[in-house]
Amino acid sequence: MTEKLIDKVAAVTGAASGIGLECARMMLSEGARVVLVDRDEQALHAVCEELGPAAIPLRVDLTDTADAGRMMPEILDRAGQLDIFHANAGAYIGGEVASGDPDAWDRMLNLNINAAFRSIRAVLPHMVERKTGDIVMTSSIAGLVPVVWEPIYTASKHAVQAFVHTARRQVAKYGLRVGAVAPGPVVTALIKDWPKDKLEQELAAGGLMQPVEVAEAVMFMLTRPRNITIRDLVILPQSNDL
Repeated sequence: MTEKLIDKVAAVTGAASGIGLECARMMLSEGARVVLVDRDEQALHAVCEELGPAAIPLRVDLTDTADAGRMMPEILDRAGQLDIFHANAGAYIGGEVASGDPDAWDRMLNLNINAAFRSIRAVLPHMVERKTGDIVMTSSIAGLVPVVWEPIYTASKHAVQAFVHTARRQVAKYGLRVGAVAPGPVVTALIKDWPKDKLEQELAAGGLMQPVEVAEAVMFMLTRPRNITIRDLVILPQSNDL
């Protein structure tokens, strides 16, 4: 690798698996120190042991307001600064509205929207003071094109898109960049509740991407010249018709 992120400190939420883990892995390979934030303490320590000393585990439950309040102070205590924040943690629910579970919707919406927005609010004062920083949110193609079999998830990602587009314009004057990576279906635990026949059909048709492909897109966003902001980066499997 070319170590494009040498001397940088990044933090990635939902980093113990899936997209978050691959993004953390790629940032590390490019020379950054990375704080991996996740609520699964066992998985977190296992992956950080594998990734090496530049990978710093931080167990935080972002849906617990008091616990989430520890995140930024702990990042600064352990790493001294923060240059890149990837708000990646999220959940997925698909299915029919008429038969859906509103309590499950609330849990997903709290993580995908409230916790994500709060986590970005927590890191902004530090970045504003330093007048530099990158914030990336993991959105979804569902945030741009409504997906009929996942209306609640689609709504959550439309909220993410609205937040990215407005927050970016608020903080640009401080030298900060805010953008969203919006992948199509990715092979992660988030799609574990897909119907078996749909999952098999998409795998056979090449309609799913791997987390590392999203990580490569995030790295592209982070390594543009500072006068360039990638506001939205949509990546889809070639066979996807969205």
